Amino acid sequence: MKGISVVFFLFLLISNGTSQAQVIFQCASPDAQIGLLLYENDGTPLWEATYKGQTLILPSGIGFILKDSINLTTGLEIINPVHTSFEETWQAVWGPNKFIRNHFNELRCHFVHNKTKITFVMVFRVFNDGIGFRYEFPEQNVLKDFIITDEKTQFHMAGDYTAWWIPADFDSYEKLYKNTLVTKAEHVNTPVTMRTENGIHLSIHEAALLDYSEMTLKKNSTSPLVWEAELVPWADGTKVIATTPFKTPWRTIQISPDAVGLVSSNLIINLNDPCLIEDVSWIRPLKYIGIWWGMHIGTHTWTEGERHGATTENAIRYIDFAADNNIQGVVIEGWNQGWDRWGSRGAFDHVTPASDYNLVKVADYARQLGVYLIMHHETGGDAEGYELLMDSAYILCRNLGIHALKTGYAGGIYPRGEHHHGQYMVRHYQKVVETAAKYQLMLNVHEPIKPTGLYRTWPNMMTREGVRGMEWNAWSDGNPPSHTVTLPFTRMLAGPLDYTPAIFDVLIENTTTERIPWNFNIDDISKTRIHTTLMHQVALFFILYSPMQMASDNIENYEEHPVFEAIRLAPADWDESVVLNGAIGEYITIARRSNNEWWISCATNEEARTLIIHTDFLKGTKAYKTRLYQDRSDAHYNTNPLVFEIKDTMVSGGDTLQIFLAPGGGAVIRVYE
Repeated sequence: MKGISVVFFLFLLISNGTSQAQVIFQCASPDAQIGLLLYENDGTPLWEATYKGQTLILPSGIGFILKDSINLTTGLEIINPVHTSFEETWQAVWGPNKFIRNHFNELRCHFVHNKTKITFVMVFRVFNDGIGFRYEFPEQNVLKDFIITDEKTQFHMAGDYTAWWIPADFDSYEKLYKNTLVTKAEHVNTPVTMRTENGIHLSIHEAALLDYSEMTLKKNSTSPLVWEAELVPWADGTKVIATTPFKTPWRTIQISPDAVGLVSSNLIINLNDPCLIEDVSWIRPLKYIGIWWGMHIGTHTWTEGERHGATTENAIRYIDFAADNNIQGVVIEGWNQGWDRWGSRGAFDHVTPASDYNLVKVADYARQLGVYLIMHHETGGDAEGYELLMDSAYILCRNLGIHALKTGYAGGIYPRGEHHHGQYMVRHYQKVVETAAKYQLMLNVHEPIKPTGLYRTWPNMMTREGVRGMEWNAWSDGNPPSHTVTLPFTRMLAGPLDYTPAIFDVLIENTTTERIPWNFNIDDISKTRIHTTLMHQVALFFILYSPMQMASDNIENYEEHPVFEAIRLAPADWDESVVLNGAIGEYITIARRSNNEWWISCATNEEARTLIIHTDFLKGTKAYKTRLYQDRSDAHYNTNPLVFEIKDTMVSGGDTLQIFLAPGGGAVIRVYE
């Protein structure tokens, strides 16, 4: 149901202990649990967020500093406040939930700067799962082309909350999450997730990041509890270049009484515009494998030579395996020329194959077997050069019947001085998305700008990396078990994640070729491994949602392995997802449904635990078959990671399951008719 209606409008004058008065405008969520208050004190606006009457974010500043020292944080008059409400249920092109409710109350406030007469609008939307607000600059005589030198949006935490965060970096998100108090988090990337003393969870991020610089959060110099927007700059120090009419991204605060509610939130995707692609019939979620892991562990190379991974013969072998095992796609990295020139300008040729790779033959063979060949374009950070070649490379994909593309930006950005996360690259990434849609290409972007829900508007943007992912286990000390059960509550609040899970050879010992270091951050290559059990890896395939989901191990480690059955039988798309339990960095359980079949997945950190799962999501009293894939009782991610057991039983709605997880372990349950 859609509807626009006027809702309550509150105008109050209250004393603040001075001769000044504060004007308050208030907007509440549809369920009246979350509140947004807007104050104006002597021309300075402040905003505040509450949950069930408790202040979570104290009065915090807003506004901008424009070029020529124009200060749009004070000297502002609020005019024409308008309240509306909106409700709809819309259908997504792909999961994890096909039907999404979008219900909010909105407050729009116009601001006029007394000195310059510049006007802008603040739009606040209050949902049952949080708050979003953005700035809009309408077309006006006193402001046309302008430069933002600083955004002054503030987030003043009402307490020293527990926080999970990664340090701000203008070029990479590939870091382990820290768990500290807010006062110890000086400069962070978003999403940053927090928990109050009484268990309320909140996360700050942004939505609809278009033609703007990424927002990081940096401590205000006067208070250890105040974060202020710190925009990633252009090479010359400029933050944002704009022309009216102009809209900023939404600043978002997801709010929940528990960690599970954060994972279930649709606030960020709801703050994006509806789909702009008229024909979406070619957009198809898929599972994929690829010639990839061997290069990371050092048994193969991206470059041509005797250890080259992307040969015609090897590609055919992977396509055969995919066709035989209900895997819809194959990515082949290192297929093209230019890998020996990585890092130089114009290094990569996105059209010409390597001498030992017959692109036309491989593409034809994949098409005959009904397997998606996923094209791979590594740019080495040369965004400028890639834009010159994009159309010709995408035309090649179209001519070969290729509808999926993985891109990479591993390296310093060309033009030099620009950052991965600045406005220059935000514009570039968006150009890639829109051009890819023109040529009917689905995208999987590595070294990306962080997700902000744009996959609603451009559903060909299937998934992104933007995380310390699986490959770090191949050439460094690796990721601890707690890392992957932190991600659903942090990075994944932003959107789908190409973590590349499901390594079965967790000890990296099933290699017939010598491992040669290429990018190793550890002295002894033999010490590298995956720090989970085998079953934790299988569980991640279902927990770390991606509509292009990779089973990332070399296929030799899957052949005739009984647990690979779970990945082979798993759906590529989901109709519904339910988060059953979870605690940040400790454990999580998620149930996902495709048609009448459910898959339940659980994972834990370094601690063993038995999880209680209530099956209320199974409607009625009907009995279902189940197949449980779980750690054996003596499994341990450090000492005995490969042991597992498979059990068959029955379950009905309302039953209670007890699932054992070994230290660093996991479990998957298939529930079917």
